[in-house]
Amino acid sequence: MCRLLMESEANHALPSSTDWMKVQHFTSRSLLRHSTRFLFLVLLISFQCQKPKENKTLELLAGITLAYQAATTIVCTTEQLNKTQNGRVFQTSFESTNEFSSFYIVPSPYQSVATHGQSSEQKRTGTYSHKASISGLGPNCFYPQNCNHRGYPTIQLNKLASGGFKTPVLIEFHVYLDMELTTSQDWFSFATFSADTSDAWRRVVLVNIDSKDYVYLMHVPSHNQNIHTYQVTNLPFPRRQWKKITTCLDFSPQGGFAKVWVDSTLVSTANVLGGCGVLEQAHFGLYASPSLSAGTVYNDDLRIEEVNICP
Repeated sequence: MCRLLMESEANHALPSSTDWMKVQHFTSRSLLRHSTRFLFLVLLISFQCQKPKENKTLELLAGITLAYQAATTIVCTTEQLNKTQNGRVFQTSFESTNEFSSFYIVPSPYQSVATHGQSSEQKRTGTYSHKASISGLGPNCFYPQNCNHRGYPTIQLNKLASGGFKTPVLIEFHVYLDMELTTSQDWFSFATFSADTSDAWRRVVLVNIDSKDYVYLMHVPSHNQNIHTYQVTNLPFPRRQWKKITTCLDFSPQGGFAKVWVDSTLVSTANVLGGCGVLEQAHFGLYASPSLSAGTVYNDDLRIEEVNICP
């Protein structure tokens, strides 16, 4: 219809080829008047024809926004809101895979280029640590598909007899990172903490590093935001040595917060919104951008504890 209108207006606005043979009957003012009218009509019709397309684009964007919001927010249950602390502790040194038998474990290899499991190559205590490695680029994909590198056992506290841990919680673990992040697309996540009990992990807070080479909180205060109340940017994360990362996390529905230390140095703090007062799930190990083609990470001596107050 828009094309027909354009053709119709074009034929109406300017003289035909026969008329052009009689060009002596047209003054320059007449040509200018007809040309101006034609261009105005073309612009007007073009705008009208584009409007439905723009409306469809806006509708599509609105639909994607709503879908994304639904995929990153949770509804608090009465059980979560009424949960109380009992000084509970979960800890592991990755000495036995049976510790994770009731939790989801990422298949190895994953996407053909990421592997993980027990290792005695680098360990802080005991016989084993958890090792995860990347041997090639990840595949290309687009939202909502996720093609990030993965290699870890999850810690699904919600599947324990007493369920998730009432926050605030103090999480300590040791990491040995042998991985270089060189481009703006590269990132690595030391830890992922979720307030969601479902397999969708809708509301999460991450402890990340990227090519800027400092440790920071991600998805704070809300999902896909990166706004901190305090952030150290001049402390590069050391490679090929054991470092302790500590996180204190409060998922309070009234407005929580998170703090991260590397060894004894506070490096990142932020407010946290969208929680229900309970840490339901977590994972450590390997979670990284598909732009990375090589790298290894070891984890050891991990502890999650309910605390009354954060340090």
